[in-house]
Order: sequence, then structure tokens, then C-alpha cells
Amino acid sequence: MAHDEANIMVILSSPSGVGKTTLTKKIQQKYQSFKISVSHTTRSPRSNEVDGVDYHFVSREKFKNLIKQNCFYEYAKIFENYYGTLKKHVDEISFKNDIIFDIDWQGTKQLSKFKNLNLIKIYLITGNKQELKKRLINRNQNTSREIENRFNSFDEDIKHWNDYDYIIINDNLDVCFRQIENIIL
Repeated sequence: MAHDEANIMVILSSPSGVGKTTLTKKIQQKYQSFKISVSHTTRSPRSNEVDGVDYHFVSREKFKNLIKQNCFYEYAKIFENYYGTLKKHVDEISFKNDIIFDIDWQGTKQLSKFKNLNLIKIYLITGNKQELKKRLINRNQNTSREIENRFNSFDEDIKHWNDYDYIIINDNLDVCFRQIENIIL
């Protein structure tokens, strides 16, 4: 299925803990034309996550079968789990709506290869690395090992800024949201 050329696809990427999921949900709540692309993942759901709303939680075997069948626009292995965006879902949503993606730099690189997608790529970052570690700890969603892994991936993640159309420092959620709004509008 082809998508409507007038509809836009906004990618929000960042190191873990910068606020992309919060901002993605805020955009979707304010702008009814936006639908969130719900990724597939092999990781276990967190206590506050709902299958089909936050992610489609699947087994490694099912995910690998979807890869073999070329079902993904993008996928990546991140922190020992797979994440990916199904072509079918994106094509169905984008036919009638704008889409917002909450994906990492690896997924952005893969999506960018599809020239038929009307992408706006935004990279979010904190003011400094220590602020990121504080946010990862304060959100209370990860083990100390996971926090260290996510914190240590920061230096690799930020090497990919040049793949994006815009870079925004998220020091204040409301200011960051308004900056994203200005880009989208």
C-alpha cells in the first residue's frame, strides 16, 4: 500500500533517558493527525507497559522470522533485545495519518534509505552526560546494570547527530516540546 505523500513521518531519536517517549506521547495527544508507530520488541514489558500500545512484545523466534520475511522497514539489536518497525503498520497508518517514530539512530539510518517516506528526523540530547545518568536513575525503570549499559552507549549514540535534520537539547520538557511543534508545523 502506498502512503499519502502529504503525510509526514517524524522520527524522534536520542540516547535512553532523554525523554523521546514522553515527547512522542505529548505530540500524539495534542495533534490527533499523529499516530505513534508501535515497534515490535523481544524485551519483556515493564510493569506500566501494555502490549500493542507501548510495543508489540514478541519472542526472538517470531522476530527473527519477521526479519527473514523482510517485514521491517527498520530493526536493530539494542541492549540484547531486538526492536523493529513493521512495513505493514507504517503503510496502513501513513495512508491516512502523520506518524511519529520513537526509534534509535540505527533505525533512522535504515528508514532514511526509503526515499518514498516523507521523513523529518529530530535528535534529542540532554545538556550534559551527567544529566542523562541522573534521568536514567530517577525514572526507576532499569536495573543498575541496564543503567550503566545505557549510559555507556551515550558516546556511540551521539556520533550519529549528522544523520538528523534537527538537534534539540531537552533541558526543559515544555521548551523542547514547543521546539518540536515549530519544526512539525
